Amino acid sequence: MSPEELRAVIDAAANASMEAYYWWATGIMVCIHAGFMMYEMGQSRVRNVLASGVKNILAFAFIIPTFFLFGWWLYWAYGTGNIFIPDASAEFAQYYVPWSDGMGPNLQDQASGVFWAAFVLFSATTASIVSGSVIERIRISSWIILATLVGSVVWIIAAGWGWSAGGWLATDWGYHDVGAAGVVHMISGFFALGVLINLGPRVGRFNADGSANDLPGHSIPMTIAGLMIIIIGFFGFLGACLLYPAPMAGSTADAGWLTIYGGPATLSSFAFNTLMSFAGGIIGAYFITKDPFWMMSGALAGIFCAAAGLDLWCPGTAFALGFLGGVVIPYAHKMITSWGIDDAVGAVSVHGVCGLIGVLAVGVLLGGYPPLTEGGETISFTGQLVGAIAMGLGGFIPGYVVSWILNKCGILRTSDAVQQIGVDAEIPVAAYPENMQSRDYS
Repeated sequence: MSPEELRAVIDAAANASMEAYYWWATGIMVCIHAGFMMYEMGQSRVRNVLASGVKNILAFAFIIPTFFLFGWWLYWAYGTGNIFIPDASAEFAQYYVPWSDGMGPNLQDQASGVFWAAFVLFSATTASIVSGSVIERIRISSWIILATLVGSVVWIIAAGWGWSAGGWLATDWGYHDVGAAGVVHMISGFFALGVLINLGPRVGRFNADGSANDLPGHSIPMTIAGLMIIIIGFFGFLGACLLYPAPMAGSTADAGWLTIYGGPATLSSFAFNTLMSFAGGIIGAYFITKDPFWMMSGALAGIFCAAAGLDLWCPGTAFALGFLGGVVIPYAHKMITSWGIDDAVGAVSVHGVCGLIGVLAVGVLLGGYPPLTEGGETISFTGQLVGAIAMGLGGFIPGYVVSWILNKCGILRTSDAVQQIGVDAEIPVAAYPENMQSRDYS
């Protein structure tokens, strides 16, 4: 066999391995949505359980075709340095319009479908993050609109800005966010905040003097089991944040792993830092609350606090950042609640606040780190701060504006009367028909 023939065999094997890698990463990411559905149903009262589950199912279903029609195109159209107007002339934007060869069973292209699938699951994750915050009072029709907006438009534009080698945040400011602390978690957390301001609290959440009442869900075991299943899914999520070392992934078959920016990375760094930040978040929340809900939320918060620099942290630093996240989230949630905002699962604090910590931590602790790609910018606090502002506003403004419009149209929120009897009244089956429907869980 000639060297050229040998190289062709190696490249073919590497490309097949790459396809398999993203196929299974995408499959594992489905656990994120199974976990979020369990988590939200557990945090719902009995009379609202199925509505919370249906909301998750529909968000997942609507994001897939809309991301096929325009979401994937937006990523490439904003990945060439444009901020406001998409670059329709970009090479890959042309290649990923729905009717192109890149969006079908093209035997010459082994990458497009599996990359698209991984990004679809990222997109569905953004909607699942928002979903829990609005349970028990949002209308399904408005939820579908908002889920499609955040999942197939808002976050993917932010990804084009700051999660691609050609985005303006990466090229002009050296923005570094390999695990999507900003482009997924800040975007979703601040989008949720914008929606919650217009959606208003659940009936009974606040008293006339502004004090808050607890409205506990019907199954804490379901909630914390769901949170653990989300952690399983995040191993697929974070694994898919890496570029597989294969020719179709933009490298050579014998190259190492690459970050989303094309810089060097290792699976070892992701393994060490994901698990250390996960543990730190649980321990931090345990010291503050002893509450299993916040402990498992702390696991997520810890990962998000370390996510932006997963490729660069020493494991002890990742643990410390995770611990910080676990400590911060109960206080951040209490502060948000004091503003009269009813975030039913703490999504704004866990995802928005800890995503912000993760982005800024890179600037504080890794400022001055040399460029990781040829022609790239040095990591700096200023660059991370600019990125954090872009992500915060990029999530909050569309969430607030579109939910305001839906509210003015009278279709954002279920009526108080429906909330009193439960939004499951709109679902044609009962959640627990044999032994729980006769009990009063108000």
